[in-house]
Amino acid sequence: MRIVVVGGGFAGLNFIKSLWAEKDVEIILVDRNNYHFFPPLLYQVSTSFIEASNISHPFRRMFGPQRNVRFHMGTLLEIFPEKNEILTDGGTYAYDMLVLAPGTETNFFGMKNVEEKAWPMKTIDEAQELRNHILLNLERASREKDPKRRERLLNIVISGGGPTGVELAGMLAELGRHIAPREYPDIPDIQKARIYLVDAGKVLLAPMSPKAQEEAYKVLSHLGVQIILNKAVKDYADGVVLLADGSTLETETLIWASGVIAREVPGLPKDVIGRGRRIQVDAFNKVSGMQNVYAIGDACLQTTDPAFPNGHPQVAQVALQQGTLLARNIKRSLRNEPLKPFVYNDKGSMAIISKYKAVADLPKFSFEGFFAWLVWLFIHILPLVGFRNKVQLAFSWMWSFITNNPTLRLILRPLPSQRALDDARKQLQRPDVPVSEPTSRPDAKPVVG
Repeated sequence: MRIVVVGGGFAGLNFIKSLWAEKDVEIILVDRNNYHFFPPLLYQVSTSFIEASNISHPFRRMFGPQRNVRFHMGTLLEIFPEKNEILTDGGTYAYDMLVLAPGTETNFFGMKNVEEKAWPMKTIDEAQELRNHILLNLERASREKDPKRRERLLNIVISGGGPTGVELAGMLAELGRHIAPREYPDIPDIQKARIYLVDAGKVLLAPMSPKAQEEAYKVLSHLGVQIILNKAVKDYADGVVLLADGSTLETETLIWASGVIAREVPGLPKDVIGRGRRIQVDAFNKVSGMQNVYAIGDACLQTTDPAFPNGHPQVAQVALQQGTLLARNIKRSLRNEPLKPFVYNDKGSMAIISKYKAVADLPKFSFEGFFAWLVWLFIHILPLVGFRNKVQLAFSWMWSFITNNPTLRLILRPLPSQRALDDARKQLQRPDVPVSEPTSRPDAKPVVG
């Protein structure tokens, strides 16, 4: 049996690893990247705290010893259920069974200016681009003579008070407190820089316990983060963030962490697409009305679990558990054994707030502080693929936290794009001033940091 898997995130990779011992099964993974990465730590890449290589691992290296698993790099363009084929930008692949695990992408809620000018953080590329943007703004601020322009370069607005927004705000505040003043002494008023955390809801970390919400608010406020609740971002243009009540914030950096939407899968019947573009599935993750097409992870909407009648949260644990169970059900079907429906085992949620401070909601109790930070560290290192990743990441973390000095603030990919040139001219506010074009060939590929 040939199984084609679209997407090598938590769901797709866990499905493959749980099934690759079955020698009668041929597995083909299709993914737009040639590596698996660990999304919960993307914010630490974007804040120059760890390297992208610490949280990523090539698929081909992972699958090397497995003779029945192959990888094809490509983007899904369309599926053809009547032919049992999928079309990608790298070719057409036939399947006996199709497993869709495309994950999610940033949801800008139809706001075009925000989509064009804000900085999302869903991929390794986006995290590295954000890192470079922040570092370039610091360099520009060090040369800027106008205090108002300099302040706008230094201010950062984060939209979204969930775990990603809270973790970003805490990390940026720590860097601004311990590192920026030391490394940028030529920015006289760097302490006036502001980090704004904006959310439309009444609390931070809305899915977590009141104890965790209060701790996040207290710690971030102590770090100097300006927390703005009950106000949504409505627009972003000319370096000005417009909030729902008409108030504004001036910044050259709006980080968008306000929502996700499932990636589109062209070729599926419209009636199987549900809320948030998620694919409706039954209790066994089979796509509604289809015989050999399954969906797992963030992209699927499963309402058969009694504890989650409106669908499961789009978190890593759901994806991991669905991938494992689907693989086990395939093994059961090969042995003519009854299948088991998916029931989510909620193991709790965690978020790091700042140095040595985190919050944890476990099924029976909640806690915060240094112990929660240690538990968070332990849990987030274990799932990383490859021994090298775990050792390097643990060492990098310990050294950076002890010394208050992560050493990765290298602008390795300044993105000599039209957007970068336009931004530079805009910040200079002198369109007649020439901006240096890249010295490399126009067709040369940028160096990835």
